[in-house]
Amino acid sequence: MSWMSRLYQTYEQAMALPDQNTTEKPMPICHTPQNSHITIVISGTGEFRRASVDKQTIILPATEKSAGRSSGEAPHPLADKLQYVAADYASYGGLKSAYFESYREQLSQWAESNYSHPSLLSVLTYIDKKSVIRDLIAEGILHADGENCLLTQWTDTGNEQPDLFKLLTKEKGKLDQGSALVCWVVESNEVKQPKTWLDETLQDSWVKFDSQDSSVTALCYISGEVEPITLNHPAKLRHSGDKAKLISSNDSTGYTFRGRFTDSTKSLKASGPQAASIGSMTTQKAHNALRWLIQRQPRSARNGDQVTIAWAISAEDIPHPFDEGLIEFPEPDFDDIAEEQTTDDIPSAPDNTVDLGKTYSNKLHRYMNGYRESIAVDDSVSVMVLDSATPGRMGVSYYRESIAREYIDQVTQWHEAFAWHQRIMKEVIPSKGKASSKAHWIISAPTPYAIVNSVYGDVIKSNEALKKTLYERLLPCIVSEAPMPIDIVQRAISQAVNPHNKEFWEWERCLGVTCALIRGYEIRKTPLNTTQDFPMALDVSNSSRDYLYGRLLAVADEIESFALYKTGEKRMSNALRLMQRFADKPFSTWRTIELSLQPYVARLGGTYKTALLDEIMNQFDPDEFMLDQTLNGQFLLGFHCQRLSLRDAKQKKSDENTEE
Repeated sequence: MSWMSRLYQTYEQAMALPDQNTTEKPMPICHTPQNSHITIVISGTGEFRRASVDKQTIILPATEKSAGRSSGEAPHPLADKLQYVAADYASYGGLKSAYFESYREQLSQWAESNYSHPSLLSVLTYIDKKSVIRDLIAEGILHADGENCLLTQWTDTGNEQPDLFKLLTKEKGKLDQGSALVCWVVESNEVKQPKTWLDETLQDSWVKFDSQDSSVTALCYISGEVEPITLNHPAKLRHSGDKAKLISSNDSTGYTFRGRFTDSTKSLKASGPQAASIGSMTTQKAHNALRWLIQRQPRSARNGDQVTIAWAISAEDIPHPFDEGLIEFPEPDFDDIAEEQTTDDIPSAPDNTVDLGKTYSNKLHRYMNGYRESIAVDDSVSVMVLDSATPGRMGVSYYRESIAREYIDQVTQWHEAFAWHQRIMKEVIPSKGKASSKAHWIISAPTPYAIVNSVYGDVIKSNEALKKTLYERLLPCIVSEAPMPIDIVQRAISQAVNPHNKEFWEWERCLGVTCALIRGYEIRKTPLNTTQDFPMALDVSNSSRDYLYGRLLAVADEIESFALYKTGEKRMSNALRLMQRFADKPFSTWRTIELSLQPYVARLGGTYKTALLDEIMNQFDPDEFMLDQTLNGQFLLGFHCQRLSLRDAKQKKSDENTEE
């Protein structure tokens, strides 16, 4: 359970971070997150003042049993559902069991202890009046029928449905207003923070009171100390409604094979479990750290129920392996080139006939150095993937530890090896008129989301298990420099050479992703004692048969597409239409494409790009040119580089004409 130990250490480090707001720290122990629905405001003397419907996630005090409750009676100490806090819930026809007595008993024990708090006494005084439901009905928060029974559904079509009815979940077509959770606001001169869920002194009061519980003590396998242990570990890790647990110990009921162990209900209460005992405070700290870390991960870390977490034990910020925000920093910025070139050498606009790999690499390393410098030499990083197959059980499907700076180097290597021109959409806001989106090509490693969509397309939409599996297979490639699985690369190639079943923009995105996968695959499979360059710009000196055939196809596509554009025709060129066949049998297919080009070349004056075609043809070895064997992935690199070069040359000419 090294991951549990790392989470425990992270909690201690995070709580010790200086100048950090309470809301930015992990949740205190002996508390749990919950969605509240009703806020009741009372005075210091326990008088009802007002109430409102306000759904919000709060941190409320909880016992070990109530924090993990799914059914049965287990009151929270302060904020809880109306079926717990309202003594008159049953008299107003509540659908569920009323648990007021156990709630009041627990609250009074806390309020009358050495760790009491003024807010507790105010709440206790108010609930003893046994008028919570009555007050909320009078305030218009709850709604009852003519017989003073709480409504279970809204049938008044002439009036809008009340706010509370919009928040509560229906069961078999009915809802129970008693399931609304109440949080307290105490307006008193004795209390600095009236909102009880934000009062740090109240939180500290409950932690001290709850910690005095005389539970069974045993050796904690995480902290190494003898302390009160727990058999009920926290849930609600990914969100407040998450019931899945990482650790579940219900071996005292049902049949569970325990091998050598002979635990029973009686022995567990007397001396704890015979193996893997974990302290109550320790598991709370570890789970609170995990919950806090999950909240801090980028949106791209979530894939349905699957969550990927990467964190430094020191609680310092580190780059997430799936962070889609990393595609923004590598965009070529020609201001950076000024540091290494004279003013006359600085290009005025991006030019894909120049290899921008060095510029990209410099920007990438400077960006990552910001993380590297903030992390101590002896710090470590953990990467973990959580997933749940059922609503009640969660598992760790991937876990890896590494030195922090080594982790940053590996993430950097991923973004460097798998960098290629990626198609993204950016919003363009003109000085006049409406904003619009425009396609841009930036140098970047593709995001896992883009890889998944490029490799499997629409199939992934109806197959969550396949998507999760692919994410898990990509993770070692990012954090441990594992080679890219060849089946992923081959499937991406098969998608990229088949533009028929995609929208044009979708195919262009797939093409950029596939080229990135090919480049990264080739770089990582190359032996360490050799060097092989895969430039991200057109390499006119590359005489590889596969590369040259890719260039030929790109020029053929440009000639026909430009001729179609001139005549206003909107259809796919023959070069793209035959792309898949061309990749399988390039020599025989090229003759078909070349013959179909003649009318379009004549339409454009007889010389459009013909010199470029001749130049590429002259670079072929005649014997290799006539081979009809399948092209490898470098064919797509040549095709994409030539395509971008032609596009940039056309754009440059258009800009020059505009300036004139």
